[in-house]
Amino acid sequence: MTTENTGLICWRKCSAVPAVGGGEGGPGNDYHIIPLVPSFTCLYSKTRGKALFLIFILGIGGSFQSGYHSTELSSPSPYIQRFINSSWYHRYAEPPPPQTITIIWSLIVSMYAVGGFFGAFSVKLITGTLGRKKAMICTSFIAIVAAGIVLASKAAKSYEMIIVARILYGYSSGLGEGSHGMYLAEISPTKIRGTVTLTSAIFLSLGRLFGQFVGLSEILGREELWNFVLCAPASFSVVQVIVLPFLPEAPRYLFIEKGSDKACEKALQSLWGQGDYRQEMDEMLTEQAAMEAAPRKSTLQLLRDRSVRWQLLTMSIIYYCNQLSGISAINTFSFDIFLKAGIPTDKIRYVTLGLGVSQIITSICCGLLIERIGRRPLFWGGYGLMSASLVLVTVTLNLKDSSYWVPYISAGLICVFVIFFCGGPGGASNTLQSEIFIQSDRPTAYAVLGMQRWLLFAVLGLVFPFLIDALDSYCFVLFACVSLLACLFTFFLLPETKGKTMMEISKEFKAITIYGKSFVEEKRVETKL
Repeated sequence: MTTENTGLICWRKCSAVPAVGGGEGGPGNDYHIIPLVPSFTCLYSKTRGKALFLIFILGIGGSFQSGYHSTELSSPSPYIQRFINSSWYHRYAEPPPPQTITIIWSLIVSMYAVGGFFGAFSVKLITGTLGRKKAMICTSFIAIVAAGIVLASKAAKSYEMIIVARILYGYSSGLGEGSHGMYLAEISPTKIRGTVTLTSAIFLSLGRLFGQFVGLSEILGREELWNFVLCAPASFSVVQVIVLPFLPEAPRYLFIEKGSDKACEKALQSLWGQGDYRQEMDEMLTEQAAMEAAPRKSTLQLLRDRSVRWQLLTMSIIYYCNQLSGISAINTFSFDIFLKAGIPTDKIRYVTLGLGVSQIITSICCGLLIERIGRRPLFWGGYGLMSASLVLVTVTLNLKDSSYWVPYISAGLICVFVIFFCGGPGGASNTLQSEIFIQSDRPTAYAVLGMQRWLLFAVLGLVFPFLIDALDSYCFVLFACVSLLACLFTFFLLPETKGKTMMEISKEFKAITIYGKSFVEEKRVETKL
């Protein structure tokens, strides 16, 4: 049987299929036609096992939680600030200074990222000790405890309990994002690795949308229910705790780290159905040999290792640019941004809901494209269009008083910016991170990059409320410059990783040179000296 791919149509030659059509030079006699969308067709063909169900369960307990908690404060923010005010008055019999409310509110926002920092720090330890599956169950337990604390905070009149719950939510998200990404990378065959790992971005967008939906006044977005808004996703954590123990562990973890080829083969067949997985296991065997030659590294050893320096540098720059492009600020402070843009208060929640819908649609479209056009164009193209969108946002924000419809143009441009982010860097970042590190380096790399990402998110959460007060609309000019720099970096220096094994990708990064020099060459020179 042979297959010829001609775009979205696949002509498959198969003698067992009756003739369809006819005529010389066309698909006739022993050809039949099947539609082909490269990655999703392959994924659909492998749904005989539990893989799709596992992807769903991992999603609702992994990046979905992180997406929800990144937007959950948008709608109830005025209610929580009034709660801070009333709690302070209840204790001290006087209203707090406005600056005090801003500081406490900034702590509630930023402590989530502080928890995420420590959660990312523990990724290597917990995933290595407990395995990928038990690490995910652990994150869900922590999220359930945090939900209980925030639920009780209103009755206790304690804003400190909200801060503690946000730290625990952050820890759960930091650990969950790293564990979720590793789990997906280690269950997916090479041909559909991009599509499988990109589901984390889809669930991240679903979480954000769910947070915006729950925040509507018709649902839970009322002053008396704001604490329920903050603990709503815990129900999904409960589902994961109940269901995940009955699903397979990651095959790569079982084969490469536990050394059990039988357990690995059993997990592959349970996930993807009965079949021959010799190619996947041969790839794991090659990676295991590389791991034996270069054992698992500590954080300092990884940072000193020149052979992975380009991978670490590339992902660090991409994650820094993602955070500083303005997407985190828009997701967290969307209510304040749209209020500054001139959108009526009663319309803002519906605008943010449209923002969430656009994120999901774009993430799914990114899944359709990532195995077709590759990773590089999604990065440099997305960053370039994001930069142009932010420049236009700055212009329209300065013209918001010129006409009643200008604020809606600003809101539309912010939606366009989010679409370009989710369809480009936002969708492809997790996929790229899961591909560029071999098994021995992956847990440590996830921990290092996760800590960097969460630390920057914490700083941005503390600084942005003051930044938007000081610079007003011109803060988006800073974000536009960062996006432009990211576009240039990914265009000139990022290698393509589509359809390559992790060992091949590692060689691609080792081949990167600047002015004729590479990190690996420098290491050889130092060794000779």
